[in-house]
Order: sequence, then structure tokens, then C-alpha cells
Amino acid sequence: MPERQEVLEEVRERAAVVPEEFRAAMARFPSGVVVVTTCCEDGTPRGFTASSFCSVSLEPPMVLVCLANSADSAPSFGHCDRFAVSVLAPDHRPLAVRFATKGSDKFASGGLRTSPDGLPTVDRALSELDCTAHARHPAGDHTVLIGRVTGVRLGEGSPMVYYDRGFRTLA
Repeated sequence: MPERQEVLEEVRERAAVVPEEFRAAMARFPSGVVVVTTCCEDGTPRGFTASSFCSVSLEPPMVLVCLANSADSAPSFGHCDRFAVSVLAPDHRPLAVRFATKGSDKFASGGLRTSPDGLPTVDRALSELDCTAHARHPAGDHTVLIGRVTGVRLGEGSPMVYYDRGFRTLA
């Protein structure tokens, strides 16, 4: 049996995925861009930019978003009861960069408004979703946050797309 174990370990070593190759492969998958926001118990707003966002269920309506555990806002989203998702348009690029920048004051420079649910959302977003936190799942260096959608508001325009490590627009 020791020979079989050695062969299995050798196969695993050859099959190991190089992190930079994985990043490059994922960069070739275009996705939309969202800003996700919440408020701490003391009312302090928190938020982040994400491209890992999708619908999960129609009945009940649910979405998921992935948040890096190293993000400044990770502790807040680890305990929040509700959050909002704003789908971004190309004009929102500066705001997307601001919410993606670690250590920046994300809520200081405008471009936001308060949702009917009392959370900060992006002004003129293509859509806004109010969510209650349904589940959190650890996934490597990220947390998958699942929310039950409790409200929807629709805007107009074209989406911002994240592709090959940059913001793009549809032709």
C-alpha cells in the first residue's frame, strides 16, 4: 500500500492549481458589478464592491454574494441582519473603485442615497435589492452571504461589467 499512497500524493502535486493561473482563468469570466451595503448596530455604514453575485432561488427570492474574509467590512457582514445590493452602471466606476479600496472612507464622497429600508444604496443603480441575511457559508478565503430578497427597485441603463481585471461596458 505505501506505493499506492506515494502515487496518489504525486498525482495530487501535479494536479495542484497555481493561484495566479486560477486568477487568470477567473478573469476571463465576465460578470456584473455590485456594491453591497449594511449598517452596524451603532448605525455605522459598511460596504464593498463585488463581482461574485448571482440569484439563488425564485421561490423564495434569494441572492448570494461572496465577500473576502480580509475585507474591512467582513466583520459587519458576518453579523448583520440585513443588507442591500446595488447593481452598477458604467457611470458608477469611481464608486465601484472606492468601495473596492481597502481602508478608504467609502461613504464620504456621495453617490449614495438611503433606501426605503434605511440602508445606503447607490444613487441611479440599475437595480436595488433589499435583503435579510439568510445564511453565511465559509468558503476558503471568502464567505458566501445568502440573502432573502425583501424589496426590489428597478433603474435604467446598461450594466458595468468586470472582465480581465478591469471595468468594461457592453458594446
